[in-house]
Amino acid sequence: MFKMKPYLAAASIALMAGAACAETAPDQSADETISFLAFGDSGYHYGYQKKSLWEKPFRTLDAVEADERKDWIEDKHNPSEFQMPSLYFHPEMGGYIMRSGQQPVADAMRAYCNEKPCEFALMLGDNIYPDGATMGTDGVDDAKRFEDIFTIPYKGLGESEEGFRIYTALGNHDWHTSREGAMAQVDYMEKSDQFYMDGIFYTVKPPSAKGEVELFVIDTEVMLSGMGYPEALLNDDGSEKKGTGPDDIDPWAMPANEAERNMVPWLEEALKNSTAKWKFVVAHHPLWSTGGSKFEQARALRKVLLPMLCEYADAYFAGHEHSLEIHTDSCETTPKGKRDVPLLHVLSGAAAKERATHSRFAAYQAKAYPQQTAHFVRGMIWGFTHVELKGDEGVVRVISTPTDSTGVPYEEFVFPFKHRSH
Repeated sequence: MFKMKPYLAAASIALMAGAACAETAPDQSADETISFLAFGDSGYHYGYQKKSLWEKPFRTLDAVEADERKDWIEDKHNPSEFQMPSLYFHPEMGGYIMRSGQQPVADAMRAYCNEKPCEFALMLGDNIYPDGATMGTDGVDDAKRFEDIFTIPYKGLGESEEGFRIYTALGNHDWHTSREGAMAQVDYMEKSDQFYMDGIFYTVKPPSAKGEVELFVIDTEVMLSGMGYPEALLNDDGSEKKGTGPDDIDPWAMPANEAERNMVPWLEEALKNSTAKWKFVVAHHPLWSTGGSKFEQARALRKVLLPMLCEYADAYFAGHEHSLEIHTDSCETTPKGKRDVPLLHVLSGAAAKERATHSRFAAYQAKAYPQQTAHFVRGMIWGFTHVELKGDEGVVRVISTPTDSTGVPYEEFVFPFKHRSH
């Protein structure tokens, strides 16, 4: 049995409106619902670490803390709010690294789905750390990598649901080595009985939803690589600082053909013509987040995606930031203006690594962008989200699991939302 956990205001940002809504979440029975998981940034595994850490491991806890504090200050966080991630001593490396939540989160999802229906799942990119599939260039056969990172952790997940699949998007880390490496992962997913892909962007109607749900999976790394965006920089007070030049991109992630160059109009046309009741766009990069280092990417994506999402979609799912967040957008900045039902944004990127949110940036963003509302934000956490749909109502639940690796799921927050697409 999963455990209910009181919502901790000190550890989260939750507006009173969101909290009030959570108290009136609809009561949904299993035989009347469509239910699914969403988790992202799951590919961090002890067996696959950055080359720099192997070359110069942090051999003492003091060395790790000194490095973490240095990064904390450089990223303009409030020094008094400093938090250390949970650590693991890597015996082969001879030093400390960040603890992996991949297996505990997978265990927590299995435990949660023993109590509540989970008919399919969304995997939100950065499925393999640190550099995606390598085609063996790092001395490891990708077949072993896929076994370690996909098969072993998620064995048995969804086995009680007929036709259960994990619908997958790629993230920036999945592209780091080469286009061939990214395509190797796609090929694996396309042939898998548990996972699902149909190229790097695709639409699919999960069979268990009986045509009521359509997923629109896009590759925002390729999309952003074709658009370009400046580096995200903050002022000391957490406000946005104008970037001085384009951020780094992997050249092989640039759109390579006409279909990839036309991903944005393809998405709009697919959304517009969909016959499904619920339309969910699935990607890696968020439109809103509070980490303070992804806002230029988010700004670029909002410019091209938000008008069509506000017009045709019910929700947007993303990862990238290693946090759990629930936002809504009023759509008031789009050409057709504010909508009666805001657009739901689910950020579920805490399936393996911890990362702090940025309180200074969050406070700035709340004032600078009144069209977005942060209903729940929590970093330095492992977890996932679970969605239930019934009639014209939906509810998303934020689920955490402790960093002691017990794999016990805790319900952190419940947020109801309404059907809004045409």
